[in-house]
Amino acid sequence: MTSLQTPAEPTPAERFAAARDRASRPRLSAFRAGLRFDLDPFQIAACASLEDGNSVLVAAPTGAGKTLIAEFAIYLAMKQSTKKVFYTAPMKALSNQKFQELVAEYGADEVGLLTGDTNVNPQARIVVMTTEVLRNMLYADSDLLTNLAFVVLDEVHFLADRFRGAVWEEVIIHLPQNVRMVSLSATVSNAEEFGDWLQAVRGETDVIVSEERPVPLEQHVLVKSKMLDLFDSAGAAGTHRVNPELVRLAQGAGRGVTDRQGDRRGGNRGRSQPPRSTFEPGRMDRAEIVRLLGGKHLLPAIFFIFSRVGCDQAVNQVLRAGVRLTDAAERAEIRAIVDERCRTLLDEDLGVLGYFEWLDGLERGVAAHHAGMLPAFKEVVEELFQKKLVKAVFATETLALGINMPARTVVLDKLEKFNGEARVPITPGEYTQLTGRAGRRGIDVEGHSVIQWASGLDPQTVASLASRRTYPLNSSFKPTYNMAVNLIDQFGRDRTRTVLESSFAQFQADRAVVDMARAVRQQEESLTGFAASMVCHLGDFTEYSAIRRRLTEVERETLTGETGARAAKERRQRELASLRKRLRAHPCHNCPERESHARWAQRWWKLRRETDALTKQITTRTGAVARVFDRVTEVLLGYGYLLEDQAGAVTLSESGLILRRIYADRDLLVAESLRRGLWNDLDPAGLAAMACALVFEPRREEGLIDERYLPRGPFRAALHDTQELWSRLDDLERDHQLPGSNPLAVGLSLAMWKWARDGSLIDVLDEAEMAAGDFVRWTKQTIDLLDQLSVVADAPVGTTARIALDAIRRGIVAYSSFA
Repeated sequence: MTSLQTPAEPTPAERFAAARDRASRPRLSAFRAGLRFDLDPFQIAACASLEDGNSVLVAAPTGAGKTLIAEFAIYLAMKQSTKKVFYTAPMKALSNQKFQELVAEYGADEVGLLTGDTNVNPQARIVVMTTEVLRNMLYADSDLLTNLAFVVLDEVHFLADRFRGAVWEEVIIHLPQNVRMVSLSATVSNAEEFGDWLQAVRGETDVIVSEERPVPLEQHVLVKSKMLDLFDSAGAAGTHRVNPELVRLAQGAGRGVTDRQGDRRGGNRGRSQPPRSTFEPGRMDRAEIVRLLGGKHLLPAIFFIFSRVGCDQAVNQVLRAGVRLTDAAERAEIRAIVDERCRTLLDEDLGVLGYFEWLDGLERGVAAHHAGMLPAFKEVVEELFQKKLVKAVFATETLALGINMPARTVVLDKLEKFNGEARVPITPGEYTQLTGRAGRRGIDVEGHSVIQWASGLDPQTVASLASRRTYPLNSSFKPTYNMAVNLIDQFGRDRTRTVLESSFAQFQADRAVVDMARAVRQQEESLTGFAASMVCHLGDFTEYSAIRRRLTEVERETLTGETGARAAKERRQRELASLRKRLRAHPCHNCPERESHARWAQRWWKLRRETDALTKQITTRTGAVARVFDRVTEVLLGYGYLLEDQAGAVTLSESGLILRRIYADRDLLVAESLRRGLWNDLDPAGLAAMACALVFEPRREEGLIDERYLPRGPFRAALHDTQELWSRLDDLERDHQLPGSNPLAVGLSLAMWKWARDGSLIDVLDEAEMAAGDFVRWTKQTIDLLDQLSVVADAPVGTTARIALDAIRRGIVAYSSFA
C-alpha cells in the first residue's frame, strides 16, 4: 500500500513535483483538460492511482473536492465500452442529488437510480444507489454486478454509524476482488489504520490524506454586537493563540450574567421570570445577526440550530422583524421555481403543509432546512440556496452530511446539542463537519464561521474545538440473522467465520490486542522487578504479603458485615484468628525491612491485578465477531432456519431461504411471523399498519398511543401475536448473550392505517402528531418493508403487501418519490 499524505513529510515543492509526475497519465490529462480549474495535489495523486489500477481511500475536509475523484473513476469507466460504475451514498437525499448531477453530465440513458423505493434505469452504466441496495445486490449475486469496474463509497466514515455502519463493511468485504473502490471520507485520525484494513481485504489501496481546506476559514465569535476573531492575528502563524480582546470581553459579559443570575437565585423566587435572553446580554437576536452579516457582505449564511423547532422559530423571528434579502427580480425567479417544483401538490394539502408561510420566507430570502420538512420543500431550499436566491438558511446538523450547499458563512447558535438523552458538547469532528460548509470554492476568498457567544462559553474551549483536529473511525460491525444466512448460503459456516474475522471490527480488535499484549509484556517485566525488590532473605514474601492482603480483606468484611448474620460473623472471627496466627508465625514477619518489602508487594499486587484484567480482555477480544456469529447461528438452528447434518455441515432450510431476502432490522421477527401465518388475515390497511409498527422508531415525544384506539378485528389479534413472538425472541436472544431489540412501536400505526384507507393528509398528520417530512420518511420505510414482503411472502400476505404498498404510496409520499 502506498500512503500519500498532504501535507506530510516532503516539502511543498517536492509534493507538487510528485503530483506533476503522477499527472502525466493520459486519461488524467484529458480529464483535467475539461475542467474549469486545475486539480489540487491530493486530487491528482488519487486520480493517478486510479488510472494505475489501484483502489483509493481519500480523507479530506468537507468542500475540498473529493467528489472530483469519484467523477474521474466514472470518466475512466465510461471510456471503456462495457464497464460500469456504482456510486453509493449513505442517504437517499444524497443519492438523488448525485443522480441529478450525473444525468446533467452524461444524459438520462446512461444513469440509473436505486434507493429501495425508487427504481430508475437500473441497467445503466452509471447507477447511483444507497449502500444498503448494493449490499443486497451482493448477497443476491445480482446480474447488475456484471462488468462492474468501480464502486464509489461516498461518506465512507458512515461505517462508524452504530445503526447502519455494518452495511459498509459488508460491501467492502464482499465486492468482487476485481472491482476497484473509491472510498471518500471526512478527515479521520486513523485513516492509515482504515487503509491498512482496506489493503488487507481489497488489495492494492492508496491512502491519500489532505487536511488543507480549499478555501481558508476565518473563525469569529459574536459578543454582543461585535464580531471578534477567535485567534490572535498578531501571534505567530500556526500558534492558534486566543484573541486577548475576546477573552476580556467574554469575562466581562460572563460577570454580568453571573450577577443577574445571582439576583434571580436570591429574592425573586416568587416572581414570574423574564425570558432567558434577558440574562444573556451578549447575544443578538437572529434578525440582527442576519443584518450584521449582510452589512459585512458575509451572506449567504447557514445558521446551524440543533433543533427543528428552533429552526422554524428562527425563520419566523427573522420574518417578523421585516428582514428582506431579495429584490423584485429575485422574488419573481423564486416564485417561478417554486411553482414549477410544487405544481403537482394538491391544493387541499397546501395549507396543512405550511406552503404559503414557507413561500413567503423563500421570497424574502429566508428558509429552514430540517428532516421534519417535506422532502420536496427541502430540495427547493437547496436549489434556491445554490442559485444564491435564498440568503439565510436555519438548519439542523443533517444539512452538513454531504448535501451540496456551501455558504460564505456558517453561524453556530450553540456548541452543544441534545443527543436523545442529554445535552452534550459537539465534538471537534462535528465542528469541522459543520464549518466545512463555509467558503464556496471559486467564489469566496475565504469562508467564515461565527460562534454566537453564550453565558459560560470559554474562549479557550472554543479554540481547542476549532483548532485542526480529527476524529477516529471505529467499526460498528456486528453479525445479523440476515447476514448469517446469506454468508452461510455462500460459504458454509466454517468459511463464514473466517470471512467475519476479516471485518474492520475484528481488525481493530486485533490491533487493540497487539497493543494490550505489548502492555502485558511490559507489565510482566515490571512485575519481575517488583518481585525482586520485595525478596526477603528470611522467606517467601509473596506468600507473606498474600496473608496480609487477605487479613485486610476479612477485617474490612467484618466492619461492613451485617450484625445479625451470626454464623457469618463467627466464621470471619475464626478466619481472622487463623490469619493473625499465620502472619505472626511466618518467617518474614520478623524481617527488619518488612515494611519496605510490603510497599513493593503492594505495587506488585496492584499491577498483577491490572495485568490479569488485560489478559482477560485479550481473551475476550480475540475472535469476538466470530463468537457473536456463533450465537446468532445457535438461535437460527434452534428455530429451524439452519439445518445441521451428522457431519456438522450447516445449510439453509426453506425458511432460511426466505430470511435470506429480508433486509429489515427485525429480520428474524418478520420471517418467523410469515412462517407462523400471523399476518394472513390482515387486509392491506392492517398490513401497512403492522409493517409501520415494525419499522417505526419514535423520538421521545412520539409514539405514545393507547392501544385501545388501534384498529379492531384481525389487526388487534395479529399485533398481539406478533408482540408475543417478539417477547419470546427477545428472551431467547438475551439467553444467547445477544443484545435483543426494542418492542414494537405502534405510535404511527393508526395514522398509517388511515392513510392506507385514503384518509386526508390533514387528518393523518393530526393523528400522527408528526411533521410532514417525518411522515413521508416513515411511510417510505414502511413501503420498503412491504415491497420485500410482496416478493418473499406467499399468498395471501404477498398479494396483500403489494396492494398495501400502492395504497400508501400516494399524495405527498408519491410526490416525494425521489427524496
